[in-house]
Amino acid sequence: MVTSFVILILGFAALVWSADRFVYGAAALAKNFGVPTLIVGLTVVAMGSSAPEMMVSASAALANKTDTAVGNAVGSNITNILLVLGITALFRPLSVSSSTLKREMPLVMLVSLATWYVFSDNYFSFSEGVALLVGFIVFIGGLIIVSMRAKNKDDPFVSEACDDVPNDVPTKKAVFWLIVGMILLPVSSHFLIGSAVDIAKYFGLSDLVIGLTIIAIGTSLPELAASVAGVLKNEDDLALGNIVGSNIFNILAVLPLAGIINPSAIDPSLVSRDILIMIGATLALIIMSLNFRGTQRINRVEGGLLLIAFLGYQGYIFSQVG
Repeated sequence: MVTSFVILILGFAALVWSADRFVYGAAALAKNFGVPTLIVGLTVVAMGSSAPEMMVSASAALANKTDTAVGNAVGSNITNILLVLGITALFRPLSVSSSTLKREMPLVMLVSLATWYVFSDNYFSFSEGVALLVGFIVFIGGLIIVSMRAKNKDDPFVSEACDDVPNDVPTKKAVFWLIVGMILLPVSSHFLIGSAVDIAKYFGLSDLVIGLTIIAIGTSLPELAASVAGVLKNEDDLALGNIVGSNIFNILAVLPLAGIINPSAIDPSLVSRDILIMIGATLALIIMSLNFRGTQRINRVEGGLLLIAFLGYQGYIFSQVG
């Protein structure tokens, strides 16, 4: 069991590092081929924080662990809001001013409700996976069009995505890191899933629970690091943007992989418990961010409440084991 935990930790570390290298290489290569910075920033770079979730969900689905795959996506969304946002707000209250975030927050709720509808029959079909993926393509296309037409070109959410696009990277170097990422991403996710399954069996955890807890928390670590770093640099919208963007990507880009690769029945607890928690957390995020007090900020008290809710949720899940 100690070996499984060591492999799990190393797998997470390798997964996050290889995802970063893959995104770096892909973004630099796209830039070298003349793809506009805005498009690279809002596609390749913006998806970077969700790359670990995508690989883990794909690997889990290929291993016939669809519950783990969907649990990872849903659990990551819950973790992003309750844990990541909670901890970030405790460091410093977050002000909300980005027009991009204000447009996307209602979308987070919409896709969360769509998730509940998709799984309401406790089955994830191939066509449902494709439908969500089409929604992702439409979302990215719409985001690019709106950003290009926006009068305010200084939207911090868009600016950060563009600023993260690497410049003046030699094509050979970009190809090298792209290949390294392409090799290590599936390898690290394979070992991560294998060790997680061993741990789940040892403690009597279901495939869904292991996805909602250990894997979801691990794959959300990049969002935690990025959000805390953002708020410490007084870039509140960027910190919140990591969470909002990641949650949309998790539902529209990560979740579909499970249905497309391995359509199957889903643990009923996902609909009756976890997706409802995700919707509730999303509603709390919207109320706190776009509240009616006129302050439009998430304070430390609210951050503390989110963190307490996360601990309570995790405690409830594990209390149901066995």
